[in-house]
Amino acid sequence: MTSTRAVVIPEPNRIELQDVQLLPYGATDVVVETVYTSVSAGTERMLLAGQMPHPMLSLPVVPGYETVGRITETGADVSPDWIGRWVYVGGARCYANVNSAWGGQSARLFADVSRVVPLDGISPSDGVLLALSATALHGVDLVDAKPGQRLLVLGQGPVGQIAARIAHSRGAWVAVADRVASRLALSVGDKIVDVSVEAATSAIDQPVDVIIEASGSMTALADALPLLANGGAILLLGYYQTLQLPYMPLFLKEARLLTAKEWAPGDLVRCRDMIVAGTLEVSSLITHQYPISEVADAYQVALGDPNCLKLLFNWSNGSTGG
Repeated sequence: MTSTRAVVIPEPNRIELQDVQLLPYGATDVVVETVYTSVSAGTERMLLAGQMPHPMLSLPVVPGYETVGRITETGADVSPDWIGRWVYVGGARCYANVNSAWGGQSARLFADVSRVVPLDGISPSDGVLLALSATALHGVDLVDAKPGQRLLVLGQGPVGQIAARIAHSRGAWVAVADRVASRLALSVGDKIVDVSVEAATSAIDQPVDVIIEASGSMTALADALPLLANGGAILLLGYYQTLQLPYMPLFLKEARLLTAKEWAPGDLVRCRDMIVAGTLEVSSLITHQYPISEVADAYQVALGDPNCLKLLFNWSNGSTGG
């Protein structure tokens, strides 16, 4: 059985590179030699802390759903024309001896050809941002951002950054709020609010139709509720253990509370095409790069440094196993 090097979480608060066993690939699968992966900070912080629900928490587990690489082999029913193409893979379930609830942080993996996204026309490193871009796109679709609409995006991590960019490109008036200056320096919007200096309720002088919550903070959302227009919508674009909001402001404004679950079918390809067309820029969100050999140090940066928006792992010099 073939082995590969992979990032493994064997127990809470521990991460390391290990050799793991790959299952045989099937007739409709493609084998990908990984060049880039990334850390999805929200998901992997909770996973390391032991806060993910079963079966995702079954350890040891290979994390990650942001893999970019080249196809090196194809199954019997897949055209050999795929070989050599750069693709994005949103995780893989191809391991024999570890949980692959996500499975993307691996030097070699395989997935059904229907699950890979060709990266023709974009920089391969930008491909690691397709998952978060598609998540943001799905959220912006849910609130139907359009000209004449006023939106406030709380949090300028990658999802909040991209949601603001997409909404702004559709002609909506967009304000963004965060307390980290390096993130705000990359933000796109009509109003940039540093909430470490001034509250959003003071900086924004008119009600907003939509609040997109992408900070993961119920406190930040509660503080912004006075800005919501009557009949306005709140979109939860982060992930939360519990919801704790004052009910009276929601009641008085007849607010609509929406949630977004990942992305809809076709959103990954739509985001790739937006990057190709130049209507969505994501390269600037990659702020840190590490060789995969420095995985433990890199995770500390990705999960603990507020100046780190998106961390890129380079697997080019790593062993792929036997």
